[in-house]
Amino acid sequence: MRIALGLAYDGSFDSGWQRQRHCSSIQAHVEHALSCVAASPIEIMCAGRTDKGVHATAQVIHFDTSAIRDSYAWVAGTNHYLPSHIKVQWAKAVSDDFHARFKAKYRRYLYGLQIHAQALAHFPQGITRWPRMLDREAMQQALPSLLGTQDFSAFRDRQCQAKSPIKTIEHCELIQIPQGFLLDIKADAFLHHMVRNIVGALLAIGEHRRPVSWMDTLIASRDREQAWLTAPPHGLYLAEVGYPEIWEIPEGLQVPWFLSQFIGR
Repeated sequence: MRIALGLAYDGSFDSGWQRQRHCSSIQAHVEHALSCVAASPIEIMCAGRTDKGVHATAQVIHFDTSAIRDSYAWVAGTNHYLPSHIKVQWAKAVSDDFHARFKAKYRRYLYGLQIHAQALAHFPQGITRWPRMLDREAMQQALPSLLGTQDFSAFRDRQCQAKSPIKTIEHCELIQIPQGFLLDIKADAFLHHMVRNIVGALLAIGEHRRPVSWMDTLIASRDREQAWLTAPPHGLYLAEVGYPEIWEIPEGLQVPWFLSQFIGR
């Protein structure tokens, strides 16, 4: 039997999604908890591997098992064995042709940015603080350059293992929140560090270190060395993964609770 699960987690406590021998990971925690419920070893596949410090409100995974459990047991039972910063949101049986990664039509990320000169007292690991003022209008004007099917090598980390740098960004919006912004970006798939590197480029434009037209120049260059910084991880959330309707996987943008009042979706 193949089971799909929805996960939410705070990425501040582990060394990223992927299982590692000498440090904790989201994958290891979830596989251990599922193995306890199934009473047999479980290996999982996710929709998108998140880096250290990156969060998820709508990660999707799947696994195969011979254990017979209902949806409630997979949710409540797994949560019983998980640490408090990782929680299963839903579970459902799917056909064997479902695959959390390869069958996903799109991924959607949110990046929270708060402009404040001093360190934040609340949610310090849930949003990125930027100490200097930013020109929202200039940043917004740069966003259309990102839309469509393009070679995004300029935003690709050197360690990226993707076979092709060509991706399709379907939606990109900068939403005003109190003392900051929320970047909402949706694509068929993303390269390693792609969202964080895009945010870094937007910060350069927002600080007037680069003109709005630089975004087109940067994309055309296909050169990561010409880009600016990689934005910190802790403002980034995997917030939606979409699949063909045949599998009835829950969809809809899942906004972090402390930002949900600022986004009308």
